[in-house]
Amino acid sequence: MNDQTFSLQPFPSTKSLPNLKIAGNIARNGNKLVIRYMLEGDLKEIALAKPTGGIAILSNAPSRKHELWEDTCFEFFVGIKDSARYWEFNLSPAGHWNVYRFDDYRQGMQEETAFTILPFHVQNQADGLALALDVDLNKIVSAEQEIEVGITTVIKHRDGEVTYWALTHRGVEADFHLQGSFIIELLDLTWK
Repeated sequence: MNDQTFSLQPFPSTKSLPNLKIAGNIARNGNKLVIRYMLEGDLKEIALAKPTGGIAILSNAPSRKHELWEDTCFEFFVGIKDSARYWEFNLSPAGHWNVYRFDDYRQGMQEETAFTILPFHVQNQADGLALALDVDLNKIVSAEQEIEVGITTVIKHRDGEVTYWALTHRGVEADFHLQGSFIIELLDLTWK
């Protein structure tokens, strides 16, 4: 299946969570990955960095930043099927971003220099926040390679508590890097 919807689940916690829902859809077409997140619920309880420039932004200026996961951050991981190599994409509601390449589980982390910009849209809506990204995968994987994707989000609450959301949680602790949780498989259907 090339176009899929998703819903993220919080890592089990003893803390009561605000009424939140994180869902979206992902597709791969022409080796372009299209991902849309929708965060809905009691957003006043979440520490959200405000987009620069108003209600909607297109983050097309180089605004690469480190450690975005320390605050509310939308993330996804792309691995090549049957390979240890993978990439971590971080997208801040403020428009900042970064992409890291790993050689193996949490090994060899370095900025992925194939990306010098990562344009995405963030829009505050009456009932939530929407984030949309279209990214050309040709910079890191070829069209004939099947990819496995893990979709995640870090939510920082106003009280400083952090919760971790993912498609699935395979570890005893929240760990987005476990490739067993890259459970969405996407093949470029235009390649044959």
